[in-house]
Amino acid sequence: MKAAIHHGRSGLDGLRVGDMESKQPGPGEIRVRLKAAGLNHRDLFLMKGRRAADAPLILGSDGAGIIDAVGEGVSDLTVGTDVIIHPTIGWDNTEEVPVVPQILGGPTDGTFAETVVIPADNAFRKPAYLTWEEAGVLPLSALTAYRALFTRAQIKAGEHVLIPGIGGGVATYAMLMAQTAGAVVSVTSRSKAKLEEARRYSVHGAFSSGGDWNEELQGVKVDVILDSIGPATFSKYLEVIKPNGRIVSFGASSGNVVEVPLRALFFPQLSWIGTSMGSREEFGEMLRFMEKHTIRPLIDRMYPLDETLAAFRRMTAGEQFGNIGLRIG
Repeated sequence: MKAAIHHGRSGLDGLRVGDMESKQPGPGEIRVRLKAAGLNHRDLFLMKGRRAADAPLILGSDGAGIIDAVGEGVSDLTVGTDVIIHPTIGWDNTEEVPVVPQILGGPTDGTFAETVVIPADNAFRKPAYLTWEEAGVLPLSALTAYRALFTRAQIKAGEHVLIPGIGGGVATYAMLMAQTAGAVVSVTSRSKAKLEEARRYSVHGAFSSGGDWNEELQGVKVDVILDSIGPATFSKYLEVIKPNGRIVSFGASSGNVVEVPLRALFFPQLSWIGTSMGSREEFGEMLRFMEKHTIRPLIDRMYPLDETLAAFRRMTAGEQFGNIGLRIG
């Protein structure tokens, strides 16, 4: 089978498209012939951290396709079923928090390939209203946005949600989901083009990340801030959030260390909440929520599998609005 393989060098220099052997599903597993897959920043982090001596790795956590083989003991899924792949494997329901997730992406297990073998429990029936491209880019980003908004922030209709750094997959899903739930949504970006694109989706406010946020919001405070940026913008959050507000962090694109004046945190009774991805249960809830409201992923650009490197170069340039994906098969 054809696959996007990382081997021999760190970063994008180690990425190539070549042939790998297609596996057969074992007990409790299925094999999915993929139609589309989505890129995530996690893929870039993996490539950056890999060494020349590491085994070849097929990247990819997101995907959708058709089951073409079923392993022993799988009874509720059959060959020919259209499925979307849940990207996480490890979860501790007793603690209600994720253990370190084992995301698809072992030596021959990623979704940037013509076929992938996964546990049957990680396959969900594809919502019929989604195209293959929409289903393929949806899983990890939509799951992260859903958990951040509804499990962790517990947003309510009428609350004001601020999403700094609009443009990436999680941020655009969060924009659409929060609006659907009846929240007021404002966004920021350094890109005028992305702000203009966000205004097409009737956001309450869209303004520069480098400007005066209080002035842009006309003194109105926000209830919830979804933080994927970290230190570059964190001090601004404390200026515009309401007492009893919630800051939900799921990324750190500008760095890993944030300095927080504690009085600014505890006097207004703020909650600073961490989150990442989500459980199988939340994945099912997310799919039902999107299907009920016919929410469609925003797709920036799709590339053929042979052009995986070009797709990642677009991601590293940070120019996208929505998801970047791969057409497969």
